[in-house]
Amino acid sequence: MVGSVHTGVISAFRRKKRGALPLCLFATSLGMLVTAFVAPAPALDAPRTAARAESQPLPMFKDPRAALRAGLESYHAGDAATSIAALRYAAEGGEPLAKWKLGRMYAEGDGVVRDDAKAYEYFAQIVDHYADDEPDPRERSMAASAFVAVGIYLRDGVPSGKIKPDLDRAFDLFRYAATYFSNADAQYNLARMYLEGIGVKKNVRQGVNWLELAARKGHPQAQAMLGRMMFTGEASGEPERARGLMFLTLARDAAGGATRDQWIADLHAEALNSASDADRSAAVTMLEGYLRERN
Repeated sequence: MVGSVHTGVISAFRRKKRGALPLCLFATSLGMLVTAFVAPAPALDAPRTAARAESQPLPMFKDPRAALRAGLESYHAGDAATSIAALRYAAEGGEPLAKWKLGRMYAEGDGVVRDDAKAYEYFAQIVDHYADDEPDPRERSMAASAFVAVGIYLRDGVPSGKIKPDLDRAFDLFRYAATYFSNADAQYNLARMYLEGIGVKKNVRQGVNWLELAARKGHPQAQAMLGRMMFTGEASGEPERARGLMFLTLARDAAGGATRDQWIADLHAEALNSASDADRSAAVTMLEGYLRERN
């Protein structure tokens, strides 16, 4: 299903004109991308460093690439003020990874005061560029995450930035990232729009197809939704209790007990309690086979 629409989706998306901010993006090195995706060191004295980060003057660097390197090093050292200043310099010089990192920091309130409007602005610049230009293979994951972030912001709106929900645009962004980048988060969010009929005509079959693609990439939320739908029969019209329980078990284990994913544990417990001994036994056998195939 995905392969048949892949080229059309990309071409249609790239033909659309967007009013994003101007930027000039340059490819970043593999080493820098690896550094950027490493879990951050905790910020020291968060409230005061966040305030300093907002007012820190931009220092001078040899070039934007040097600023990017300095910003990432300061970030992982817990120096948010220096990191923000350097990353801003790099972003203004056209470094896409700096824009992505700033977007993440503002979206999560990581070393700065949370500001969804600023996060949206940085992510939107990345989306505007990569909607027209082929990303370097080392930048695909970064670009895809920016598409998903902007899609979520446009689906829900950004009151602080006076940005109203735009469901059509959100759908396009999710569909583009789901097909072109094969991004699991995009596939999951696209599935939800189909399943809930938000921004698109409700289509359970399409939703389940996208859920399954994301689930097979190890996306716990997709696994949980797919598992519940299979268990109850919503996915195909007939309950697939053992298969559904298998995906719910995968989702519970992948979620790892995170508070925000408590709903996954609840769905698993509910299915497990109502499953028969035969369902549970078959689910274990399926799970063993599934894990063997992936290993």
